[in-house]
Amino acid sequence: MNIDFSKYTNGLVPAIVQDNETKNVLMLGFMNQEAFDKTIATKKATFFSRTKNRLWTKGEESGNFLNLVSYAVDCDNDTLLLKVKPAGPTCHKGTDTCWDEKNQQEYGFLTKLENIIKERKENATSEKSYVASLFEKGINKIAQKVGEEAVEVIIEAKDANDNLFLNESADLLFHYLILLQAKGFQLNDVVDVLKGREK
Repeated sequence: MNIDFSKYTNGLVPAIVQDNETKNVLMLGFMNQEAFDKTIATKKATFFSRTKNRLWTKGEESGNFLNLVSYAVDCDNDTLLLKVKPAGPTCHKGTDTCWDEKNQQEYGFLTKLENIIKERKENATSEKSYVASLFEKGINKIAQKVGEEAVEVIIEAKDANDNLFLNESADLLFHYLILLQAKGFQLNDVVDVLKGREK
């Protein structure tokens, strides 16, 4: 894996820093060969500061190191992707990322769906929706729906109709997300439990 440090006149290549766990982009820095070598040797992301004209290890003053998990070079060999485990906020302003975004795990469409369910819960009395009506009926009804959908998934799993099985699986997941919200939890809370069981 060769990095082309000669492509730019200053001998630097961009280094995109990504949280290995959440996959969120944390920051962008620049590396020369010496910074890259030090990063590999210490397992702490080290960059070349263009303003200070020297190497600097992220966290050398704050203690908020970016601990290297892995790295990759792009198809043109002139950009690095560093996957890291951050030990605190990444930005010098004290935020999780240099874009002032929270560095939390998201699940694409499932996160969008969770947010819609949360909004329906918070406005259950004014919303005219199926989800709002479930929240109005209370936890027992929501839990009952999860149970019904689970049974339907089991029934369809024994048959050969993949379309019905997937539709019932979607219904189960949807109602489970509603149940989580009703109990004051999110998908991330369940994921945290699963991570705790990882050996």
